[in-house]
Amino acid sequence: MVQEALAKAAVAFPAAEPIERPDRWLFRIAHNTALDALRARKRQATFDDTFAEVEDPAAAADARVAATASLAVLLRLPVAQRSCVVLIDVLGHSADETRQLLDLTLAATKAALHRGRERLKDLAQEPNAPPPPLDAAERDRLRAYADRFNARDFDALRALLSEDVRLDLANRRRLDGRTDVSMYFTHYNSTTGWWLEPGLAEGRPALLVRAGPDEPLRYVVLLGWKDGEIARIQDYFYAPYVAECLAVERA
Repeated sequence: MVQEALAKAAVAFPAAEPIERPDRWLFRIAHNTALDALRARKRQATFDDTFAEVEDPAAAADARVAATASLAVLLRLPVAQRSCVVLIDVLGHSADETRQLLDLTLAATKAALHRGRERLKDLAQEPNAPPPPLDAAERDRLRAYADRFNARDFDALRALLSEDVRLDLANRRRLDGRTDVSMYFTHYNSTTGWWLEPGLAEGRPALLVRAGPDEPLRYVVLLGWKDGEIARIQDYFYAPYVAECLAVERA
């Protein structure tokens, strides 16, 4: 995984934007490489037994839960917990190395690791129940958003943004405020080949993004609403691998 992450970094570096913190930039690539490895490991039903040498049997068992968890399950953890679990239980970093990478205290790192492990064990026991049906109001909001997007009516979508809207463009950047987030639609307006429809991703309301109505799923977009306005956009354009492990269905 280290070699693959370095190879990806070498390929990405010439086209990368100015890199202020090379350690964080490289960590993000390594983090995504580790998640890809977890996905492949889950698909092949293999098991990494390198954790057998860990001294604490309870910790070893917790680490095995992390190593065999699917990407979809890992994504249900908060960011700090997920990062600590991946760095320590999968990549083998020490707690001290992890706290430095994540800019956390040692106590916060250990707490996030413990909570992440416990949450993964709870999630592993949950039955695979069918997702609840999409709420009618949520379906209408998603349908209206998708229809405007597919019609390229981006001015109408900009009008739906709240003043303090937040955009999380996974693996690329975060923007806050209507003015900055409005540029998000400018990017889409300059490209073609994207078609949206309402759906469910791991039981959550989502916009499913395809190249056309009958094309394979490319990635997903999640929306958060407040008082009828869009308060949050989570776009996985730059992290399409996420969709490969999500339970997704059309609404």
